[in-house]
Amino acid sequence: MRVLSTPIYRRLLPLMLFGLLLCVSKALAQATPTPTPQTMIPAPPQIAAKSWILMDADSGRVLVEHNADERLPPASLTKLMTAYLVERELDRGNINLDDTVRVSENAWRTGGSKMFIEVNTEVSIRDLLYGIIISSGNDASVAVAEHLAGGEAPFADLMNQHATRLGLHNTSFANATGLPHPEQYSSARDMALLSQYIINDYPEHYAVYAEKYFTYNDIRQPNRNRLLWRDPTVDGLKTGWTTEAGYGLVASAKRDGMRLISVVMGTSSEESRAQETQKLLSYGFRYYETLNLYDQGAVLNSPRIWGGEKNELRVGVDRDVAMTLPRARNEELHARLDIRQDLNAPISLGDRVGTLEVRLGDEVVGEHPLVALETIEEGGLFKRLFDQVRRFFSNLLSGWF
Repeated sequence: MRVLSTPIYRRLLPLMLFGLLLCVSKALAQATPTPTPQTMIPAPPQIAAKSWILMDADSGRVLVEHNADERLPPASLTKLMTAYLVERELDRGNINLDDTVRVSENAWRTGGSKMFIEVNTEVSIRDLLYGIIISSGNDASVAVAEHLAGGEAPFADLMNQHATRLGLHNTSFANATGLPHPEQYSSARDMALLSQYIINDYPEHYAVYAEKYFTYNDIRQPNRNRLLWRDPTVDGLKTGWTTEAGYGLVASAKRDGMRLISVVMGTSSEESRAQETQKLLSYGFRYYETLNLYDQGAVLNSPRIWGGEKNELRVGVDRDVAMTLPRARNEELHARLDIRQDLNAPISLGDRVGTLEVRLGDEVVGEHPLVALETIEEGGLFKRLFDQVRRFFSNLLSGWF
């Protein structure tokens, strides 16, 4: 009897091929990156107001807006500019908190909300600032206007000059209080920008906006911003109301290092302005984050400079660079430095030498000036001649290759 046998390698060959295919498929699976799911962001909440805006205080990015440039009566939101000018004068050393202001009959008689200062009394700048911000005192606002500018009309002119300087393109002031006037208007965007300057320019005075009560002349008045009691992260800024304007609120809150500014104008009640503001803040904190990318003064590059005392120039940004983006997309951020070619001495500290471009994926989300972080004077005659020769051959060789 004859037995036919199959060589062992022929019987193992199918198993070996199967194993090889498994290894290859596993390697391919590991080599192919798993797509990162896009962050899902719902539509912004519907807000019961004439106009609104939500902005990051550090990066300036607007997250939500509706009719943000519409010119509307600002009511007592006007006092943000009044307080800003007081803070600016304090910062410049032109006045101090202990200076006193004599209350005129005109200031004392001003109608509307009051701090309850008395005519011909001396009131400190500190108390007047508290009275403007917390009590929303029209009397305090007029007293400050008269003290700083000699009257409310010249003070309003000063307010408008600063509105132009700060880029508030849809704002006009006619008084320091916000009482109705046909030439007095502002927008949600402008109020957000003004609040950004208040927070960032004069942080030493910003704590006043979070105070819940102010007592003057034995009268204790609460801050009208209800969110100061409801949300511990809210620490400012100002409420406003007139029959013409409706109810408005400019608020700011800080959570986990991220600060947002919200503005609602033309809501129907005190409660409505608080609720609508809370919607905006909750949306922003839930779906966005702010990253600090570069610090002011940090050296980002050191390009070649010709004809100077030194061969390299330290360059960076002249202010902190922050970026607000949807959560979980920070890995898509990348930056590119576009530095001017053939930099020549002399160059002064702060001179612009290029641009920092920040991209989120393929989208440009920020551009910032690159500036010289030092001054470099011209080198001596021999150094300048030597650099000219080196630059000639450098350009010649780069043209060949």
